[in-house]
Amino acid sequence: MPNPVGRSAILPLSSNRYRSLFASIAFFCMWLAAAIPAGGDETASSPDIDLDKTVALALEANISARISSERTRAADAVVKARRTEFLPTFSTLYGYSRYDEPRFIVDPSLGVIASDEQYTWVTSVTQPLFTGFALTTQYKLAQMGLDAARLNEALVRQDIVFNAKRIYFLLLQAQKLKVVAEEAVTMLEAQTEVAVNYHEVGMTPLNDLLKTKVELANARQDLVAAQNNLEIARANFNLLLRRPIGTSVTPIDVLDFEPLSRTLMECLEAAEQGRVEVAVADLDIQISEKEVILTKKDYYPTVQVQGNYYKQGTDWQVDGGEGISDSSFWDIQAQARWDFWQWGKTGYGVAEKKSKLAEARLRRTELLDNIQRQVKQAWLKADEFEKNIVTVQSAIDQAQEGFRISEELFKEQMATSTDVLDARTQLSETMTRYYNALYDFQIAVAALDRAMGKPSIDIAEVQ
Repeated sequence: MPNPVGRSAILPLSSNRYRSLFASIAFFCMWLAAAIPAGGDETASSPDIDLDKTVALALEANISARISSERTRAADAVVKARRTEFLPTFSTLYGYSRYDEPRFIVDPSLGVIASDEQYTWVTSVTQPLFTGFALTTQYKLAQMGLDAARLNEALVRQDIVFNAKRIYFLLLQAQKLKVVAEEAVTMLEAQTEVAVNYHEVGMTPLNDLLKTKVELANARQDLVAAQNNLEIARANFNLLLRRPIGTSVTPIDVLDFEPLSRTLMECLEAAEQGRVEVAVADLDIQISEKEVILTKKDYYPTVQVQGNYYKQGTDWQVDGGEGISDSSFWDIQAQARWDFWQWGKTGYGVAEKKSKLAEARLRRTELLDNIQRQVKQAWLKADEFEKNIVTVQSAIDQAQEGFRISEELFKEQMATSTDVLDARTQLSETMTRYYNALYDFQIAVAALDRAMGKPSIDIAEVQ
């Protein structure tokens, strides 16, 4: 019976079985030297899109960006419409009247009567002089509405930029985790082949071989899950760019990272000054103030000047006729109107607008609190993942060396296949933690930039 430990039990090197055995071990060692790449993409196709291009295409394709752009155009049209209200308006009226009988227009004894049909044409010019500051206030409100639309358009673009970055890095993460899963399967396949050869010559028990096969089956399941996750990430990427969901894409990898250069207090100060939402909140307060002024317009009278030109006639040409001594004439009217008593309606309206003004100020305070929370959360996440990257980077070499030692001891029958499997699991988990920390850090930095309202990418340069 062969001794699984003693040297005398080993067959000569010319044995075909041992040639296969050592060939498997040699392949295993060569694979180990190249299994954990220092960087780069492991996919078959060459990279075809980078982060900047992704952001530019996302901004171009996003429907929300188009909607916000249309809202800005609509707000600009409102400003132009309000501007015209300062100018005089021209109107014309053409009318026809039919009476039940002819009318005496001077004295019945004179027998001068007018026709029972009359046509009238009136042309008017109206110029408002004073409207209780309503026109100027409405115009300023329209201008503020345009400013708000532009700010909201910028907000939409910032959200698109962050989402594009997040989806881009999630795709890179899914690609790397798939590579790790493929390497785990390759390692276990090689180890299974070695375990089969060792078992056949009686160097390892059946239990070790079964453990290796179980680990291989589990690794293949993990690979299927990683492949599916990658397909989902690619689908999300294509949906981001509004391309066919099955479009092939190979993003350029980003393995380098820059450590955080700002302290938490610096980020908080930058957010308070740079967040567009703060500018929107300030604008909402100004709009509410103007609405209070607009509601007070009914405290004042309105004054306007109107000029009218009249033409009358007994036929459709409006050119005089029987009983009409003057077929055309004009007048100028100055009109003042003041609804001085409406049972407190105006006062209640002003009270409503003042409450909304107070609400706008409170919303700004609440917004600043939320911004501080968002910035701190994003900064802490980025700091956490940055520290994880540094920690895991040093652990990679240790995990690789641990796996190499376990494999060498296994060849010398000083370690079991369980030891090798444990070392392999540690190596795969370490690489998984590294890639998760790397891309989670990039996403956290993007979230921190968004929380600070920091400009992300110059789209004009990209395009």
